[in-house]
Amino acid sequence: MATTTLPTGPIEPDASAKGARFGGLRRITAAIREARGVPKFMLWAGAAISALFVITAVFAPLIAPYSFDTYRSGGHNFPKQGSPDGDHWFGTTVQSLDVLSRTIYGARTALEVMILAVIFSLILGVLLGLVAGYFGGWLDRILVLVMDALFAFPYLLLAIVAGFVFSGIAGGGVVTAALSITVVYIPQYFRVVRASALSAREATFVEAARAMGAKPSVVIRKYLFGNVIQSVPVITTMNAADAIGTLAGLGFLGLGIQPTQAAEWGYDLDRAIDDVNAGMWWTCLYPGLAMVIAILGFTLLGEGLNDVLNPTMRRRRIRKVLLPAHTRRRTVTAPALPDVSEGEAVK
Repeated sequence: MATTTLPTGPIEPDASAKGARFGGLRRITAAIREARGVPKFMLWAGAAISALFVITAVFAPLIAPYSFDTYRSGGHNFPKQGSPDGDHWFGTTVQSLDVLSRTIYGARTALEVMILAVIFSLILGVLLGLVAGYFGGWLDRILVLVMDALFAFPYLLLAIVAGFVFSGIAGGGVVTAALSITVVYIPQYFRVVRASALSAREATFVEAARAMGAKPSVVIRKYLFGNVIQSVPVITTMNAADAIGTLAGLGFLGLGIQPTQAAEWGYDLDRAIDDVNAGMWWTCLYPGLAMVIAILGFTLLGEGLNDVLNPTMRRRRIRKVLLPAHTRRRTVTAPALPDVSEGEAVK
């Protein structure tokens, strides 16, 4: 009689389960390669503008002619309220500061705050969403209640309240501004990731991993994370654009970064209100234009990713491109019958 020896060690999942770990990431790259038409244009146009913004911010000390707080050079002060000329391409402010240099360094400040805010909110929101979606129960109910309460607040008001709290702890700096904006975006990641985790935890490969004795941390890390992460890039790019606007709003209200620590577009716009009334348009135009271009770049990138990764839009594009013409659904109009007289009809 033949005998069967059962394995004594842990059972490894099959190849299909292993391939499902990072199925979401693979679908993202495949969808980007298949992009066509307007979504492709939005995606690459937004990527180009965003890359220009990042390059300008990273190399700001090399690109800007002066530091953001420099008001004199060569033993002479810069002219106050100077209009754009050969020495100062974007003019100077009432404090004799070079507008071009402050605009470039403002991009650097926006990038620093944006990266920190997105990273903090991404880590916390994704982690809490995975835990709540996988375990459920009382922990899920408490987290959902807290996140819904935060999500109900207007984002700028919530950032202002968080700014007051964090400024009393760490002072008004880049990290404080980033933490204030982080509180706004955590509920967005949490809600999206939790919804994806709730559906992914019922998948066959996840149930198989649990049945084979995999620990919850292993299931979350190896099987859930790769399948819920596909919805995160769209939120990340949209939050990056929104973070720039939120930072400018805090700076415009005087609740952002201290002006002695870094250049900030919102603060410059606030200082330029009186300048515009006096006819000094350049102190307001260039920081505002730079902020609009940066927000536009990340918005186009996010909208392009959303259209590319949207399953409904992808099915429409694939059906239109791949299906033969004779298999596509089309409307057939019946030909009109010729008019015949009564006599001809009798014949």
